[in-house]
Amino acid sequence: MKYKQMKILVTGTAGFIGFHLAQKLLDNGNEIIGLDNINDYYDVRLKLGRLKETGIEEDKIEYGKLIKSNKYEAYQFIKLNLEDNKNIFKLFKTEKFDVVVNLAAQAGVRYSLTNPQAYINSNITGFLNILEASRYYPVKHLVYASSSSVYGLNTQMPFSVCNNADHPISLYATSKKCCELMAHTYSHLFNIPTTGLRFFTAYGPWGRPDMALFIFTRSILEGKPIQVFNNGQMQRDFTYIDDVIEGINKIIEKPAQPNEYWNGNNPNPCSSTAPYRLYNIGNSSPVKLMDFVKTLENALGKKAIINYQPMQPGDVIATWADVEDLKKDFNYQPNTTIKKGIEKFVEWYKEFYKR
Repeated sequence: MKYKQMKILVTGTAGFIGFHLAQKLLDNGNEIIGLDNINDYYDVRLKLGRLKETGIEEDKIEYGKLIKSNKYEAYQFIKLNLEDNKNIFKLFKTEKFDVVVNLAAQAGVRYSLTNPQAYINSNITGFLNILEASRYYPVKHLVYASSSSVYGLNTQMPFSVCNNADHPISLYATSKKCCELMAHTYSHLFNIPTTGLRFFTAYGPWGRPDMALFIFTRSILEGKPIQVFNNGQMQRDFTYIDDVIEGINKIIEKPAQPNEYWNGNNPNPCSSTAPYRLYNIGNSSPVKLMDFVKTLENALGKKAIINYQPMQPGDVIATWADVEDLKKDFNYQPNTTIKKGIEKFVEWYKEFYKR
């Protein structure tokens, strides 16, 4: 079942993935309402820059008030906390969304070690409000961000949504696993189609400044050392933002369906008798960290000064996404090489920061 020209709520539109998704959905002719609280977890200027790129001017932003884009006729934005259930319910009641894509969250593994309450407030309480609003003001499909971090202590590669992921090693990962369990409950009890997306190291233009590519690029250009953890013995399934957005866009138009073959005696974690699904969104081609650094050095035309460090608490040595379900169900095929993706990021970075 497909829905064209939908009215879609995208939360986290001042964030990296939400910003790109809103543009894609608008270009496809949908009506979009973007939501973000524009918190200061990282440089607010970057978040405001993303909003400005979609026609949302900083001086017009007012908490709890919808404002219109001066670039897209079908785009409005509201500054709102997910924890604000009164205003969340008001928004759902007034706007009557076809689809909700919940990308707003408190991100970051290391930040969760020192600021755990932020993850409970935004990722759990905030998501509960989205679920409750979707219950009382029904939507055709609720898509939400999970994370590859949920795999935690799992070492069987590639990571599959068909395998249990019950040993997270950071509160961030725990909060995302909790979202998956909450979504299943609401799918089961209230027949809300929900699809959770486990993202694998998304990167690209307008990316997050707390991620390795951003940190390394800034440090190399400034002649400062980069911190390489686990002495460089790490791998990541880097996924270029265009490939991430293509996956989300395909998934939005096909609401989760009950799995008629699901068996409680041998329960598959990625589906259910309820309209509930989980998918990995990754490149399915892990890159060694030192190869990643060398590719970045080539794109910048400058060598990195490397400080090797031990493993960080809450981090994992390797990630690798099994995306066979996504390929089979949606004809998903990531096609951006790490070389091309890094070059595009560097080009954006130099332009944005006038380097």
